[in-house]
Amino acid sequence: MVVDQVTIPGLGDAPPVASTSEASARAFGEENRARLLDRYFSSAEAVSPKNAWRHVYRLLLWIDRTTGLAHCYESDKCQPGRPWYARSLAFHVWTAEALAVAPGELDKHIDYLFRHATADLAHVAARNRARLLDTVSGQRRPYEGMALPEPGEDPELESIITEALDPFLAQRPSAPALRSLAERVYAHVGLENKRKNLVGEGFEDTVSALLTRIPAIANTHTIRVRPLLHHVPGFRKPRANSKPRQVDLALVNEATGRRTLVSCKWSVRSDREEQFVSDFRDYAELEEAGEDFDYVLITNEFDPARLAAACEVRRQNSPLFSAVVHVNPAGPHAAYTAPVPARGRGVGRALGHMESGRLVGLDSWLTGVADR
Repeated sequence: MVVDQVTIPGLGDAPPVASTSEASARAFGEENRARLLDRYFSSAEAVSPKNAWRHVYRLLLWIDRTTGLAHCYESDKCQPGRPWYARSLAFHVWTAEALAVAPGELDKHIDYLFRHATADLAHVAARNRARLLDTVSGQRRPYEGMALPEPGEDPELESIITEALDPFLAQRPSAPALRSLAERVYAHVGLENKRKNLVGEGFEDTVSALLTRIPAIANTHTIRVRPLLHHVPGFRKPRANSKPRQVDLALVNEATGRRTLVSCKWSVRSDREEQFVSDFRDYAELEEAGEDFDYVLITNEFDPARLAAACEVRRQNSPLFSAVVHVNPAGPHAAYTAPVPARGRGVGRALGHMESGRLVGLDSWLTGVADR
């Protein structure tokens, strides 16, 4: 297959892109995320433990388009009329106030990584679209005059659009304009489906970027993102027939040798609760230095029962996690104590862990790492 050379702005010459999926993988991939993080931090306020959470939200928090509010919980449970809609309103207002922006302008101050990755992808898609025009024209030429549907044509969607806008339009949009609009709608929906992948590794990259930009941590620790476990000092390779284990983030204090294995999970699905225990069991089995290591969870989960469970899960006679870290516990606290407050055992347990210090903020954890 002959393909054009496609370049994502700022990345230099990229390998040829033969498909939209390849372009998407590159725009949302590790190399481009690193470039976007460097660009963001080059003009952002200097990182400190106190403001680290603000950087996380500016980079990764997004607006749920079905509610128009900052995403804090599962979309279907946050729809108007449901209990989490009131909590989403409270969180949205709290976030805007904490970031010192108007609630109606919050979308312009968050979601940096996704917005810029999609802009890069749009650039690549435009290049690919131009390349395809001649090919498509040649393929359709034998069927000219047969009124075959055009690529991207969706009569039902176009009808919905024109019926909704008809009272406001001086004239009906042209067929090419409607096709173009339909394509943009589908592209928008498709890109939203890619957010999960960017948030997953993007959260790990963001926490790593914060750690490396706090001198008291960067100057005393080796920081590795997504390393194989046996590349962390004191851990051995698994048996020959076993799959190598990977850790989201690993910190090693160069002076003391203290090791911290970090699980970065933007949200904590119920199936992950068992995975945490299984992961720790594997880490402990592969530890050969005979020394303790810290096992830390960093999350932005808002479900109170899941947060409480993470704080309470145990291994033998000790808590599983050395620390359970929320990007900023004040966010869930604002949601739980909304004018229509959350109820249930989970809420009381989660609030109790915040008050006791079992559930800490990113600022407290980073300060502790810097002081060790």
